[in-house]
Amino acid sequence: MPTPVTVAVIPCAGSGTRMRPATRVVPKPLIPVVDRPVIQYVVEEAAAAGVTEIILIVDERPGDPVVAHFVGGDAVPGLESVTFRSVIQTHPLGLGDAVLRARDAVGDRPFVCLLSDMFPRPGRSFTPRLVSLFDGRPVAAVRRVPAHFFDRYGIVAIGENVMGDVVEIEAAVEKPGAEAPSDLGLVGRYVFTAEIFADLAALSPGHGGEIQLTDALDRAARRGGAFGLIVGDDLLDIGRPAGLLEATAAVGLARPDLAEDFREALRHLLE
Repeated sequence: MPTPVTVAVIPCAGSGTRMRPATRVVPKPLIPVVDRPVIQYVVEEAAAAGVTEIILIVDERPGDPVVAHFVGGDAVPGLESVTFRSVIQTHPLGLGDAVLRARDAVGDRPFVCLLSDMFPRPGRSFTPRLVSLFDGRPVAAVRRVPAHFFDRYGIVAIGENVMGDVVEIEAAVEKPGAEAPSDLGLVGRYVFTAEIFADLAALSPGHGGEIQLTDALDRAARRGGAFGLIVGDDLLDIGRPAGLLEATAAVGLARPDLAEDFREALRHLLE
């Protein structure tokens, strides 16, 4: 029986270049979707999966405002039972390096890793399902992506065993382009054991000269196997303007206190 997953690692140290000039003054995780920063939605997603401890990977910004949102003043409603810790990534050496910074804070516990710029559509989070599939081997969310996106995603190679929407991951490669082994791309939701830290520490810089989390998943999958949960369009990339607009519309249409007025506003705009 695997150890319950109660810890989440959320990298938040990215520079947000696709969202400039806004991110010159507002950290990307604090960009609002309607009336809450995007990082709050991601933390709520983790909490719904049973997580009680959040480890935020942040940059060296003094008095980091991402951390301050959760630990400064009153507790965020609905997250009173969640504890927060922060770890600094001193240099932008890649997603894998960011996750590796959490090694001491996580210890030997399994953990969920959620990317803060991938936004869950209201009511359609699949992180609880990822956690339920965890049996001691890594689990990653994947979705089918068109060929012209193969140079934007980590892509997995899958085995012959397919169990509904669950596949075996045999290997993974970061942004392979035309050499992609399948059309299933990694979309920023994972469950790992602490063994992944040894895999990350053993890596040399990969694609883009960075330590890639995809390469660590590849090592783990080749060693002992991993699973992929095939998801649809339930995650939106709010690290780009079009994705942020879609996320804002999705929340506006899902909120009972906003939906009627928002639909009417959209009708006027579309006329």
